[in-house]
Amino acid sequence: MKKVIVFGGGTGLSCLLSGLKLFPVEVTTVITVSDNGSSTGVLKEEFDIPAVGDVGKVLLAMADAEEDMIRLLRYRFKNEGSTLYNHPIRNILLTALIDLKGNLTEATRYMCKLLDIKGEVLPLTEERVDLVGRNADKHLEFFGEESVSQNVRNISSLSYDHDIHISNAVKNKILNSDLIIFSPGSLYTSILPHLLAEGIVDAMMESKAPIMYVSNLVTQPGETDNYDVSDHLSILNRYLKHRKVDVVIGNNASIDKAIIEKYLLTENKSLVELDRDKIKALGAEIIEDDIFSIDEGRIRHNALKTAFLIFSYLMKE
Repeated sequence: MKKVIVFGGGTGLSCLLSGLKLFPVEVTTVITVSDNGSSTGVLKEEFDIPAVGDVGKVLLAMADAEEDMIRLLRYRFKNEGSTLYNHPIRNILLTALIDLKGNLTEATRYMCKLLDIKGEVLPLTEERVDLVGRNADKHLEFFGEESVSQNVRNISSLSYDHDIHISNAVKNKILNSDLIIFSPGSLYTSILPHLLAEGIVDAMMESKAPIMYVSNLVTQPGETDNYDVSDHLSILNRYLKHRKVDVVIGNNASIDKAIIEKYLLTENKSLVELDRDKIKALGAEIIEDDIFSIDEGRIRHNALKTAFLIFSYLMKE
């Protein structure tokens, strides 16, 4: 069975994994733990733990459990007067399991068993960590994912607030994979943070597996305004150093103008264009298809179609 390792975070990663789990591939997912917003940020601060939010989302995306269990873990407390307000059950459960099992990796392994997940989910690090962006002269610092996301225009370099260590398990999975994938997601706060960890890029340079990027469908305000697919690739390549993205999956289908205009007016988001000539100039193979779906008026990746394209590429390798 072919082995895939996926790096990412947030909704884009969860959508991709919900499709990949339907195919006969061995999937390992590595998740950043530097989020500091909402429920995740509160628990991270109060219990001095890595961020659990994206881990919980991925576990649900890969789960093969009863729908009632999924609904329970997704449930957020709604009483604004309560200290539990806005906390999803999955975050509270993972926080308790960190205390019981000793670390987030073991907590995640237990959840994988509970949810009958086929594959492995690994946090990038066991440490509590925060993202730091700095401007060109390093006089200004933007601390935390939320601040970084809002100030990308003023940031010339990204790092963590301290050197972090990744496990041998993550390194070995990179070295033994048949394909390395960067999922859709926030480029500067969900994807690039993986490449800041010592050992990740080194392992990717040693690995013989091709590197794939599944392109975002829309831009993220403040982070990737006016970015085309090639702009995403250029940034990834910069952080990959001597490795480059080998293949990109992008959308080539038109999307209803009314939906695009609504995105632009209400969320200041625009489509990420598949600029083929620039992508080819960067040395990347293009796999293109109609890979979007509309879910309650929102543009999402078609999980099944996108996963099929990945599986088809794997079978040719």
